[in-house]
Amino acid sequence: MLIAIPKEILAAEKRVAVTPEIIKKYIDLGFTVSVEAGAGEGVFISDDDYRNAGATIETDVEKLCGQADVVLKVKQPIFNEQKNKHEVDMYPDDSILITFLHPAAPGSHEMVRRLQKKNITALTMDGIPRISRAQRMDALSSMSAVTGYKSVVMAADTLPVFIPMIGTAIGTIKPATFLVIGAGVVGLQAIATAKRLGAVVKVLDIRKTATVEGDSLGAKIIDFDIPQELVTGRGGYAKSLDPDWLAKEQQLIASVLKDIDVVILSALVPGEVAPLLITAEMVAMMKPGSVIIDVSVDQGGNCALTEPGTFMQKHGVNLCGIQNIPGRMAVHSSWLYANNLYYFVENLFKKGLDKLDLDDEIVTSSLVTYQSKIVHEGALKAMK
Repeated sequence: MLIAIPKEILAAEKRVAVTPEIIKKYIDLGFTVSVEAGAGEGVFISDDDYRNAGATIETDVEKLCGQADVVLKVKQPIFNEQKNKHEVDMYPDDSILITFLHPAAPGSHEMVRRLQKKNITALTMDGIPRISRAQRMDALSSMSAVTGYKSVVMAADTLPVFIPMIGTAIGTIKPATFLVIGAGVVGLQAIATAKRLGAVVKVLDIRKTATVEGDSLGAKIIDFDIPQELVTGRGGYAKSLDPDWLAKEQQLIASVLKDIDVVILSALVPGEVAPLLITAEMVAMMKPGSVIIDVSVDQGGNCALTEPGTFMQKHGVNLCGIQNIPGRMAVHSSWLYANNLYYFVENLFKKGLDKLDLDDEIVTSSLVTYQSKIVHEGALKAMK
């Protein structure tokens, strides 16, 4: 079976789905591997590095993908301007695609339907369940750690004030205040990074167990009094709230926003559209020059005004909807992702290269399209 590794074409995406040492592991499993020329240049991996690891190099991405049994990517397939063709349309019918698909996000629905029509078996790396056996495959956690760190660095670069308390001859400048919403891997890494920079950090999560972890890192908890059986789902992930509870959470956030310099939005429900937590009216309440980094934008975003792929200003507030934050720390992100992806593929084909293990919980949780059907629960729910 041939694994194809195309170069990522999403704006500012420098990551690559495999590194040379992982190429050797795929070959040991029995695969042949072909890589698009230049696929690794964003992380300083040359075509010769891939050749020396045992891969072939293909200059024409359409030819590369057209002969693939399995396509491995980092981000969801999009329209290729150079080829004037959508990436999905380059894949053979009945082939396998493994990447981050974010299938529930509204912007992904048309792409998912393309996969369905071509009878492509598509698996999403953001669908891996939180179980001990899947930890080595958990690309979402790996990329979330990068995102949490980088989101704070991006906010610091944009913020027009100091982050730490600064003493001067004419007085003391107060530290900036960060609000981290969502205390998962992204949020916890963001808290730790903001604290290292000297910020005052507050944290809000509907799960009390998550806020306790934020408190252990030095964040001040904004308490949301809600029955915990309503908020915690399988694997400890957050569940979506009903409209009444969501409105109460919005009111709580609105009550503190006027004093916040930076908001890091990372509240997600696995496989579903991200909850809307900050409305346009709430953005208008914030300080001029303040910053919102909406890292949940791949699943629709937590802020009503965030636009995917953009960094803009509205009501004097800087709004970041950059979709591929880990791609801006591409070297370590690629190393982490390539390893996660390898272990996922190894598990997927553990019964042999001619048979997917569709009885495996990790596989079924990640499956988006199969036998010309959309099977991903979150995508189906969002598409209704």
